[in-house]
Order: sequence, then C-alpha cells, then structure tokens
Amino acid sequence: MKRKEPDNFGPAIPLSVVEFANAKNEETSQPKKKKPKIKHERLFIDMLPCAKQYETSLMHKDRVCLTAVASTDFIITASVDGVVKFWRKTPKGVVFVKQYKSHSGAVTCISVSNDGKLLASGGEDGFIKFYDVENWDMMNMIRVGFVPGSCCWIYKRETGSPIIAVSSSNEDSPDIKMYDMMNTDVDDDGKNIPISVLDIHGAPITNMVYHETYNVVLSADRDGMLEYWYADGEHEFPKEILEFKFKTSTDMYEFMKEKTYPVSLTLSNDGNRFATMGADRKIRIFNFFSATLFRVYDESISVYSNIQKQESHSLKIDSIDFGRRQVVEKKLSRAWKDFTKAPPSNVIFDASGHFVIFCTMIGIKLVNIENNKLVKIIGQEEATKRFLSVSLYQGTTKGSVAEGTLVANSEQDPTIFATAFKQKRFYMFTRNEPEDDPEFPRDIMNERPTEEDLLLLAPAIEDKKIATKACLHTNMGDIHIKLFGEQCPKTVENFTTHSRNNYYNNVIFHRVIRSFMIQTGDPRGDGTGGESIWGVPFEDEFHPDLKHDKPFTVAMANAGENTNGSQFYITTIAPLKHLDNKHTVFGRVTRGMDIVLKIEKVRVDDTDEKNTPLEEIKIINIDTYFE
Repeated sequence: MKRKEPDNFGPAIPLSVVEFANAKNEETSQPKKKKPKIKHERLFIDMLPCAKQYETSLMHKDRVCLTAVASTDFIITASVDGVVKFWRKTPKGVVFVKQYKSHSGAVTCISVSNDGKLLASGGEDGFIKFYDVENWDMMNMIRVGFVPGSCCWIYKRETGSPIIAVSSSNEDSPDIKMYDMMNTDVDDDGKNIPISVLDIHGAPITNMVYHETYNVVLSADRDGMLEYWYADGEHEFPKEILEFKFKTSTDMYEFMKEKTYPVSLTLSNDGNRFATMGADRKIRIFNFFSATLFRVYDESISVYSNIQKQESHSLKIDSIDFGRRQVVEKKLSRAWKDFTKAPPSNVIFDASGHFVIFCTMIGIKLVNIENNKLVKIIGQEEATKRFLSVSLYQGTTKGSVAEGTLVANSEQDPTIFATAFKQKRFYMFTRNEPEDDPEFPRDIMNERPTEEDLLLLAPAIEDKKIATKACLHTNMGDIHIKLFGEQCPKTVENFTTHSRNNYYNNVIFHRVIRSFMIQTGDPRGDGTGGESIWGVPFEDEFHPDLKHDKPFTVAMANAGENTNGSQFYITTIAPLKHLDNKHTVFGRVTRGMDIVLKIEKVRVDDTDEKNTPLEEIKIINIDTYFE
C-alpha cells in the first residue's frame, strides 16, 4: 500500500548544483554514493518531449492562463477573457474542436476529472461551468457567489454523482465548499447550496489535489499550511492511511517556516508523491503518506545571479539576455506577492512519476528526481518567452488519419503544452524541432488579428493582393494549397482577400460527397450564400494548363457561367472532365491530403440532398503566403 522512499533522502539540493555534484565529490575524500537507477530509464526519457524550440503555437484572443490535458485525448485551454477552448490531440499536433465564452471575467481555475470525461471551469463572474469533454458540450452551471480560487473533482469514478470542491480567492473566505454537479437547489439569493462546507484552513485555499485510491484530498492555503481530509462524510483526517499522527513529525510546516506558500500542487500518477511550486521559486517534492520532503530545487533569481558570476557554468547565459529575463522575474515576484494577481505556474510529474517538469527563468526543465539529475532544458532558445505553466500529453493517438479507422499500432507524440507570461498563445514542445519553412510559420494565426497585429503585418503585405500559397486550418487538421495566381489572378485575389479579411473563419464544409469532393466557402452554411470581394459575381478564368485531371484540385463553385462568389471545393478523385471549362481551377493541395480524405469520409445526412455532414467540419481560419 505504501512505498518506501529511496535511502538517499538526504538534505535538499538546489538544481543548479546538481550538475556539479560529481565534480564536488571528486574533490573530497568521501566515496561517491551510488545513485539509484531507474529500470528502463531510456524508455521513459524517450516518452518525453526533447526539442529545444517549440514546434508550433496557437492563439486565444487574450492572454492564455491555463491548460489541461484530459486522458481522453483532449486538450483544454483557457484565457483571461473568459474563453475555454477544446482541442483534440492528433498523431501530430492538435485540431480545434469548440470554444465557449464561459465566463464574463477571467477563467480563474479549471479541473479535469481523473477519467478525463468531465471539465469544470471557474471564473470571476462567480460561476462554475461543467462540460462533457468527449462531446465538448456544456452540461450545467452553478452560481457560487464568490470568485473561485481553485476547484477540484473529488469523487470516485464508480460511485454516484460527480462532486466538485471549490474554494474562494477572497482573503476572508478560507472555507472549502462541496457541490453536487447535478444539484439545482439554490438559496434566496439564487446561489447554489453546497452539500457540505469544510473550515479547517485559516487562509484562502491556493490548491487542492484528489487521491482517488484512498478518497483523500490534500489542500494548501495562502499561509502555507497543508491539510489532509477525506472527500466524503465529515471530511475527517485520514489517519488510517498516513504514516504520521502529528504534523510536527512531518515537513508540513515547511512553507510557513519559509514564509511562502504553494502556487501549485500536483499528485504523481501512482499517488506516492506530490510536488509544489512555491511563491519563493522553490520546487518541493514530498512523500504523500509521510508528508516529508524528498527533494527541493531552488529556482530563485539569486541562484541564477550567482551562476552568472561563474565563468564556466553550463547554465550561464548571455548577460544581456539574463538582464531582460531578470526584469520579467521581478514582475512575477511582485505579482506572486499579491495572491489575487499571481499568474499560474506549476510543476508536474510524467506518467512514470520518476521525472518532474517545471518552468524556470531560463526554460522548461526536465528532472530525474530519483538520481537528482537534470535531464534536459527545453525552450531555452526562446529568449523572448517566460514560460509559466505546463501540462503534459504522453498518450497514444489511435487510428488512421486518412481513413478514420482504428489501427494496430498507435502513434506517439509526447507534447508539453506551455503558457507564457503575458502571451495570447500556448506553445507545444514535442520531440520535433520546428520546420524551417518561412512560408508556413510555426505561430499559427487562428484568431482574427488585433489592430496592433495588423500594424505589424502591414508593411509586409500592404501591396500584395495575390498569394502564392495558403493553409486552411480546419478543426480536422491543416490543408496546404498552392495557388495559381498567374493563370487566374482575379480568382486568387478574391480568395486571398477573403482569407486575409477572415471571411472564411468558422465557415463549415456544407457539402461533402464521398469519392467526389468537399465544398465550403459559404458563410450561410447551406450553399446559397457568399459573395466576391467586389460585392458582385465575377467572371470565370479558364486556362488550358489547369484542368480537373488530378485529385485534390481546388476550384470555384458557381451557379453557372461567370457567377463566382466565395464558395470553392476540393476534389478527391480524377479525372473529372465534365467540370473542365465550367469551374475555375485556381489551386492544388500540396500537403494535408489525408485531412481532405478524412473530411470526405465523414457521415452525412442521408435525408438531405445537400449532403451536409452530421458532424460540424469547419475552417478555423486561412493563412496566406507571398513569395
């Protein structure tokens, strides 16, 4: 039931010193202590991201503050404008699924259930919203009447109704309130009535984690106090499973002694350890059952300032770069002193529980906690980003992207999803470095550019009306297209301008016919709408070299001769000679053919002559590129 910690418990060692532990031992007469080895260590490391740079990034309209990975292969991101987005993991990257304007203020907390099927989000508007993750549906909401500081699912999967524990961010509200997700009872003020209230803390709660095996919750407060309690009944102290009777025999007062508090709290998958990120920039790892410290890693500014003074230290960075990073760290320090303004930051375990991942001022560190070894720093080359919080995907995506069928060998794509200080994007670190292709940048513009963004882009595109390439970002994946602007300039100008003006954003594929084509471009979504950039239909542009003689041909849909507007289609077979000289061919798919085939094979409404897909397939946005 309980696992003993390795016998090398010892004093806490700052991570910056770890790399030089061997050298220091050689200088002394003491024999080196043999470090414990992890069986299959290389296999565990190969299941972690290792790229020095993020492979790609995606946008919200405002600063991204929270990310979470569900065991059902979904990614959830939230931003300070109250938006919650759902993304589906694919064998390479993610695809957008759905978004909600969940809260009228910032999203302050999110929690995914252990089975990955339920999501809860809390916001500044005093509401908790509940979602079915696999179907991306909002199921219910409750009004708690305060700004949630943290929330945590606290129920066993095989038992009854899901229960959520919620705490307030207000300084005078240290209580933890338990709510039944499906209970609609409200008081005279219209606030939902909790099924129980726990008042064992003396300060606002910062974090909670749930140990499903023992039905126990661990909570931490603003004063740095840790508390264990049962999730049901009277929420008693779980003395039956813990290895101590009195807190004085543990390290539970560590935060109070250091005059700090945990800004994050994470449980390992096996439930034997928990890790915290302190407001003092120290990562502390505890044994769950004994509440004793196992490792402490100091990531404070003072540690890195001392490193900068050492000429030969491997973690030393350029002095100008360090100065810039130091300014950001001081801003973070001020924010963390004011608990209500603290941007989320965390430390997480990998699936094995042998490694921890956390953000520092020089990048994201991957540390082997068994032998106290720094495995890798990723993102150090991203000098303009201060990464804050991370979530980790280590699952396997099953099925053929092209055919939509299950296959025997699933594909692995371990990915870290990271937020960054004052950034509207979240960043994906994988085992692949970003592609060196200026035509297809890694920072995807999946949201409408702000006026500031447009001012930055304007000098580069102000005189360009005809793109040479385009990328359709759909909720099924990306489709890359080569455009034939020389042969049909007016058609490509129409497509380019519509794309740059976000005319195609969130437009669905309204007509899908297997072994023929997929059609989109109508803002009405029924095949009857859409107009050109000039407000009137424009003429056809046929060219002898551009025929429907190859699959994945891109052409204009029309209602007859010279009636082009905004709709277009992509073929999946060839030849289609009956379409030649009737529809203007203006492009061909160069990458993402598997996505086209995947869209082609979705189920459609058999009773609808328009062949409308039963599942909403849509364009998120279209990026255009110029030579």
